[in-house]
Amino acid sequence: MTLLRTVARPMLASMFIYGGATALKAPGPRAARAQPTADLIKKFAPELPVDGANLVRVNAAAQLLGGLALATGRFPRLAALGLAATMPATTVAGHPYWNETDPGARANQRIHFLKNVSMAGGLLMATLDPDPHKKFIGRRAKDKVNQAAASVHDQLDHLRG
Repeated sequence: MTLLRTVARPMLASMFIYGGATALKAPGPRAARAQPTADLIKKFAPELPVDGANLVRVNAAAQLLGGLALATGRFPRLAALGLAATMPATTVAGHPYWNETDPGARANQRIHFLKNVSMAGGLLMATLDPDPHKKFIGRRAKDKVNQAAASVHDQLDHLRG
């Protein structure tokens, strides 16, 4: 793994590890914000034991495990994709700045909303990160072209000789 990956992946994962662990320990403050989503799920699947706290715990576990996987380089692209998938619901439910009437609270929620959007963008970019044991895709493509050209050259030499 390169130095950049060694540093960047844990940095990107840090908020998910911290936030996931915190929400697992104390889902209460977030559960109220997740309750409308739980109520919507209950309409479609009344047999499921869904409430705001359970949704928060599931999301927290996904973020904690995904963050740990990303930070340690275990399936980093899959971990980044999984974390990115948690972001829309977390962002919309957790930071609805459009509902705030107080200008200070509205600005604070907008900042957190945009921070989450930015983190989701970073995670999506991390899904494109090549395997650290493989060359970058552009380099691999160039190598394949060079190998094909050499093969054609060898074939022509064989036909001439």
